[in-house]
Amino acid sequence: MPQLNPAPWFAILVFSWLVFLVTIPPKVLSHTFPYEPSSQSAETPKTNPWIWPWL
Repeated sequence: MPQLNPAPWFAILVFSWLVFLVTIPPKVLSHTFPYEPSSQSAETPKTNPWIWPWL
């Protein structure tokens, strides 16, 4: 039964992971976002308390 011999299957597993790790991360990291994150102001906005109409 060839399934019990790990030599060719382990090589295939290692080679396939090597291909995935070499090809996929550069493709994913090459994507750019349409909007650059902007820094927000340090002051906190003034909020009004919520007034419940039934109280």
